[in-house]
Amino acid sequence: MTEKPRAADPGATGSTPGGSAPAEQAGDGPRVVIRNNRKISETSEPAATAADAGSDAPAEGLVEEAEVVVDEIEVEAAEVAGPPVVDAPAQPADGGGTALGAELEALRKDLDERTRDLQRVTAEYANYRKRVDRDKGLVTEQATGAMLAALLPILDDLDRAREHGDLVGPFGTMAEQLTAALGKFGLTAFGEQGDSFDPTRHEAVAHQTSADVTEPTCVQVMRRGYQVGERLLRPAMVAVADPE
Repeated sequence: MTEKPRAADPGATGSTPGGSAPAEQAGDGPRVVIRNNRKISETSEPAATAADAGSDAPAEGLVEEAEVVVDEIEVEAAEVAGPPVVDAPAQPADGGGTALGAELEALRKDLDERTRDLQRVTAEYANYRKRVDRDKGLVTEQATGAMLAALLPILDDLDRAREHGDLVGPFGTMAEQLTAALGKFGLTAFGEQGDSFDPTRHEAVAHQTSADVTEPTCVQVMRRGYQVGERLLRPAMVAVADPE
């Protein structure tokens, strides 16, 4: 069979009166673009689009153009995006900074107060240690002085025995050892004939005048005096001669 030539479609060729009205009607219809499928479908008359094979080419062209436009928009969006934006760390609010500053100031005040308390306690403890050491030394000196003062009459008897020449032999040795032992505790004897008279260290029981002296002088020692360190245990009993 010989196929008859197909008549040209007036809607496709636009040869109908009135120009290209069908094409305009096809272009005026709403178009739906689906990016995922990259497809544009026309919602115009289904009979005309299905029957007309020539109208498929423009539809495909529209799809390609839509795809190109979408790609260009995506590329421009990527270029405009630029580097990734990193969120800055959150800044504390004004109220939080003020509260933190007040708390820090309070802590500093507490620290200063505790430091002053520590310094005061340290100074008080140092003064207490000094006072205790001083009192301990005084107590020790007083106890030693009281013990030595009780032995002074024995020393006086030894001095009188020495003056009379009775400390000889073993008794003299024992007297010397006793005097040396008491000297280790700081006991010192004073008051010799010819010493200058000192009212703070000598007790004058007799006065006389003499042309041989130029100042008050001890001319006779009746009893020697004793001291422990700088502490006076007993003054010396003497006779004083004043210059004429």
